[in-house]
Amino acid sequence: MLAPQADRVMALGEWEERWQEERTGFHQPHVHKMLENNIDKVLAGRTGVRFFFPLCGKAVDMKWLADMGHSVVGVEISEKAIKQFFEENNLTYSEEPVPAIPGAKVYKSSEKNISLYQCDLYNFSSSIEGQFGAIWDRGSLVAINPRDREKYTALIISLMAEDCRYLLDTLLYNPELYKGPPFFVPDEQMHSLFGNSCDIELVHSVDALTDRQRGWGLDYLTENVHLITLKSS
Repeated sequence: MLAPQADRVMALGEWEERWQEERTGFHQPHVHKMLENNIDKVLAGRTGVRFFFPLCGKAVDMKWLADMGHSVVGVEISEKAIKQFFEENNLTYSEEPVPAIPGAKVYKSSEKNISLYQCDLYNFSSSIEGQFGAIWDRGSLVAINPRDREKYTALIISLMAEDCRYLLDTLLYNPELYKGPPFFVPDEQMHSLFGNSCDIELVHSVDALTDRQRGWGLDYLTENVHLITLKSS
């Protein structure tokens, strides 16, 4: 089932173009239901949790969490997406270079504990911002090039603090019918990627087929949400 998409590649410039041309049907103007529905599982009674958002776009989920007293670090290639996030949420921000990542910039909210790094995700590491107590991955693992999944998994695991609770949103559909992105990530592959280091719990599974995906030619679409935690060593 992985074969149809195995060689699909989206260059970073293509994602930047999508933001420039506002071809961002993946952006949601409201807090994602799967995050809302599972926030208690992610927080597990903790306050002031540090959240990581890989490929964050301008997700309103980031402000929602910051308003609740958590801190947010995101990574995004599109400068336009980052600036729109601050402007659309009426947040003032500063902009500064990141010495450890040539060419990167970090945008920091003045009022809220939100820092968004404009750089290639794979140039980011725990040496920049340490490790995180939570990760919300919606539209990230399903957006990266399928051939990069091992590299991506290694990065994510390296960013997980011991008590990290990683909420991962994946999509199941027939990859013969649609080339992606978002890409098809079967449960078996997710378990092979994360299973050695992590415990994986399916917390939600819903039929997510809408007219938008029917327009892609799909006949079914299942959205699965997993809670991933490091195995206690």
